[in-house]
Amino acid sequence: MSTQGQGISLLHQSHDAGYRLLELPPELESLIDSDSAPVLTLDSSSDTSAVLRTPGNSYVLRQKNTSNALILLSPHLSSSSPTQGLLAIATIHETVELDAVNEAATNRAPLKDTGSRGKWHEKFGKNR
Repeated sequence: MSTQGQGISLLHQSHDAGYRLLELPPELESLIDSDSAPVLTLDSSSDTSAVLRTPGNSYVLRQKNTSNALILLSPHLSSSSPTQGLLAIATIHETVELDAVNEAATNRAPLKDTGSRGKWHEKFGKNR
């Protein structure tokens, strides 16, 4: 006689927040994770894409569509059931790649802290 466990419940509850998966090169990830993370800027480039600039490198942001969707999950606790489950909150079909670019090719100006925070998505998304 075999017994089956109850398994993990999976519910779908999407919301209006749009998610993109951002693939960071290892050197950029360690720079962001460091205790003395520098100011990063996002600028327009001449070829209608955005350029992420660090003090030492520049990266072009490129949107890539994929047929292999990723599902963003969140833990779910139900008051009506003692078991824990998962909640699918979004399906991601697009990723953003960062490709290193030649510093001389981007007409790089020195980075400065302008006090502007956020809104990078407006500059990146306006040419989609």
